[in-house]
Amino acid sequence: MDLALLRTFVTVHRAGSFTRAAALLGLSQPAVTSQIRTLERQLGRPLFLRQARGVTPTSIGDELAHKAAPHLDALVEIAESGLDDDSSLRTLHLAGPPEFTTERALPALVELTGEEGQGLALRASFGNAEETLEGLAAGHHDLAISTAQPRGALLTATALCDEEHVLVAAPRWTKEIVPGTLSGKGALVLEKVPVVEVHESLPFVSRYWASVFDSRPSASGTVIVPDLRAVLACASAGAGLAVLPRYLCAAALARGEVVALHEPAVPPLRTYFLVVRTGTLAMPHIARAHEWLQRAAADWC
Repeated sequence: MDLALLRTFVTVHRAGSFTRAAALLGLSQPAVTSQIRTLERQLGRPLFLRQARGVTPTSIGDELAHKAAPHLDALVEIAESGLDDDSSLRTLHLAGPPEFTTERALPALVELTGEEGQGLALRASFGNAEETLEGLAAGHHDLAISTAQPRGALLTATALCDEEHVLVAAPRWTKEIVPGTLSGKGALVLEKVPVVEVHESLPFVSRYWASVFDSRPSASGTVIVPDLRAVLACASAGAGLAVLPRYLCAAALARGEVVALHEPAVPPLRTYFLVVRTGTLAMPHIARAHEWLQRAAADWC
């Protein structure tokens, strides 16, 4: 059986689409369709059911993928290991949210670029979870950090760490909101306080309100800036309250530039996932970065 046909088959099985598989393989969609039909003729059995949106594997297709995929991944690992010598420079394309990637992931991975004989170069891009996962699935990135856990067989996600969210404001707001009073009076105390957020939908504030106060925020955003570091800067300047990851505002809290308005017994958490295209951890430079970030994340929680 032709290994090229099996490789195409496994890619389609993981992608759930001839179009997406073609992009990952660098082939045209008709070429992918032709290869799958050739393999189906050789086996005498249909491997996929064609649908309006993508394809669904038959039971035979699932069985073949289960048997073939590990061996194909092992062959990729052997081929990639041959390239991973002291003279080669492998480039890792990383994508993720701008703040977490900048503050956490990149400083950790930069250590790998200085390791003698490792030959790792870094290229980073920023985006929201949807953009990042779409780019990863299309083959634009090697490794992605996402707050959304992907579904399907094309992408494989590993929980990386949790971030704690903190309700903060500049000290001047404590004249109207005494820290600690929210436990008794709830979100009503905050109704007249301006809100600083990353989006008009108030994603961080809404998540905090739902988790801690079992309600929705009544205020709209006074300052909307699409970067949590800018949100912190505006909150520190007195623009209003904000909900921020603790790692991002810890230094500002320590310096007294902002104060925590509430310390709930169970703070809201958000999970980050480390995501790869299924099978690509067979590539040494991706596997090394994946493992390195997991190790670094042990100190982030």
